[in-house]
Amino acid sequence: MSISSAMNAGVSGLTANSSRLGTISDNIANASTFGYKRVETAFNSLVVGQGAGLYTAGGVRASTTRSVSQDGAIVTTSNALDLAMTGRGMLPVTTLNDATSGNAPSLMMTRTGAFRPDASGLLRNESGLVLMGWPTAGDGTMPLVARDTAAALQPIRIEANRPEGDPTTQVMLGANLPATQTLPGSSGAPLPLKVEYFGNLGTSESLDITFTPDLPGTPGMSNSWVVEIRDSASDNAMISTFRVTFDDSQTGGGALATVEDIGGGAFGPYVEASGAIPLNVGGGNMELVIGVPGGASGLKQLAASFSPSNITKNGSPVGQLVGVEVDAQGFVKATYDTGFVKALYRIPVVDVPNPNGLIAMEGQAFKTSPDSGGFFLWDAGDGPTGAIAGYAREASTTDIAQELTHLITTQRAYSSNAKIIQTVDEMLQETTNIKR
Repeated sequence: MSISSAMNAGVSGLTANSSRLGTISDNIANASTFGYKRVETAFNSLVVGQGAGLYTAGGVRASTTRSVSQDGAIVTTSNALDLAMTGRGMLPVTTLNDATSGNAPSLMMTRTGAFRPDASGLLRNESGLVLMGWPTAGDGTMPLVARDTAAALQPIRIEANRPEGDPTTQVMLGANLPATQTLPGSSGAPLPLKVEYFGNLGTSESLDITFTPDLPGTPGMSNSWVVEIRDSASDNAMISTFRVTFDDSQTGGGALATVEDIGGGAFGPYVEASGAIPLNVGGGNMELVIGVPGGASGLKQLAASFSPSNITKNGSPVGQLVGVEVDAQGFVKATYDTGFVKALYRIPVVDVPNPNGLIAMEGQAFKTSPDSGGFFLWDAGDGPTGAIAGYAREASTTDIAQELTHLITTQRAYSSNAKIIQTVDEMLQETTNIKR
């Protein structure tokens, strides 16, 4: 009967608007919650019967959707480990129980978080979620990993009191060799040079280099030198001997011309493209860069005094951790008091085909569902995903003005549906009075 269906429609209207009131209250309550994604309520009519006869009201049904794909404003902060996404994608996180259980952690994701090391060094946000990433190799490179599984992800742990060294792998040598020393009758005395480098354990080692001029038997400069290299970490053993010659033409005078290995090159020949001589020192492999033929840097020979004026090297002695930051590509970089910067982890960006199908969890976290589709782990800033921003948080997507407008319309709709029920009740009372 139409009167009873009107009653049912009014009740469904009360229920639907009650649900909308719940989403509005949640949105307003979380207007200042970083990373919060507002919930929207949609109404769908229910059609029971229609035609030439009496109309039967069906009522309304409410459905809610969380707008995960809507990005909030980026708010800058003063902490390096406050992280936010600048585009599509999310940060991989897991629960503390999963991170410390020893089992493979379950994957969750979040758009933003204020991560801090806890007592055990785990990077956790204010909700207790632990940030995850791929451990990098000793040189900071990333090994090949599967991108459709979280099996290779590990909870990020920062060991604040652990010292770290950075072995030297490259020395760039810039010096001027005196051209007049290659004249007949010169002393032929070798010119010594000591270059410090850092060993695998942070020790201070040295390359002892001597430049000995080749004295010609005929008038004129030979423009040729024999270079010998000894390594303190190898008991001062000879590790390389080579001959360098220099250009004496009008256009290229003083520039390096040729490099010849004359014995003692235990690890490899001169690499002309990079201007480097591979060395095998006591701790491993190293490159000594002396310059490319005709180049403006490296070894030169001019009629001036011996001057090793430009010697640079990588590596550093043992240092203590002073800070941790995350760059736009997701590399977690530790800075030590020696100036050494080392990549410890790389944080991937999690992406799913339908972000709005994700299941919302506490603490502004989400997990996949059949509606969201499977996840894929991208490099930050690659593919469809955005970059990772440090010193930043993502603000709530709640618009207070819009929610207050919805609040007013919901209140009026609720009152109108209540009026329908009241009217139907009065009509039924009139029907009952007819029998009397």
